[in-house]
Amino acid sequence: MPLSPLSIHDLSKRYGGIPVVDGLNLELAPGCCHGLLGPNGAGKTTTLRLALGLIAADTGEIRLLGHALPDQGRAARQRVGVVPQSDSLDPDFTVRENLFTYGRYFGLRPAELAGRIPRLLAFAGLEGKADAPIASLSGGMKRRLTLARALVNDPELIFLDEPTTGLDPQARHLIWQGLRRLLHQGKTLLLTTHFMDEAERLCDVISVMDQGRIIVQGSPRELIRAHIEPHVVEVFGEGLTAWRDRAARFCQRCERVGETLFCYTHAPQAVLVDLDGRHETGLRYLHRPANLEDVFLKLTGRDLRD
Repeated sequence: MPLSPLSIHDLSKRYGGIPVVDGLNLELAPGCCHGLLGPNGAGKTTTLRLALGLIAADTGEIRLLGHALPDQGRAARQRVGVVPQSDSLDPDFTVRENLFTYGRYFGLRPAELAGRIPRLLAFAGLEGKADAPIASLSGGMKRRLTLARALVNDPELIFLDEPTTGLDPQARHLIWQGLRRLLHQGKTLLLTTHFMDEAERLCDVISVMDQGRIIVQGSPRELIRAHIEPHVVEVFGEGLTAWRDRAARFCQRCERVGETLFCYTHAPQAVLVDLDGRHETGLRYLHRPANLEDVFLKLTGRDLRD
């Protein structure tokens, strides 16, 4: 059986006596995209820092590409790529120089980098920007360059910490295409994201984390089937308060958030028939299949986290 690129057992980390990571267990399968999801403060960033050997755990065991952390962290990180939340590109260098300098950190020879950089630029769709200063790039270009930079050492495992935050839909889709190509090449990805559609599209396995622990794990389809009704009817409009009592007749579960009532049901037809007969009340609705965001909000709650 292939060795897990990242294996975490009974991992714990406290700050000021407060558990941030609390008995965490995580196993990544080779060649897959594993999503680590959770609200702010769930412990995701601390988990990534522990998994990279950047900080030491209080208890537990981590093996990164067969290396025990944190003692063998430097050797393990030679075979890992990291896409951080912020781009951290050097503004004094051109696109090509950013890639070249980062490659030198890994001990790659100039001749070797000369062969790799054109391929990385092509991967990122930046062939015509090799000599452009960083300040001239759009946000999407900078993000694609950061992804290309993470590949300069041909890593086996790539950590992606919210890789598409702040990007427009076109840029997000370009990065998704690049990530799928990496999976087709046999790379393993560990992805954190607040975009549930991104996780649903890219991830083979998802771990939902809250209060330092993994509370559920499975494929997106498995989690949706196991934890949420298959149909959602979102109802809104002036007559919502009056109609809410009727909703309980048709729906397994209802939840009001602001001006919208979310009706979760196995049999939506009765809900839709009743709503279609009430146009004069000002009610409007949207019928859709349940998705990963519904699961996430059910498991972690709708309250804001700071």
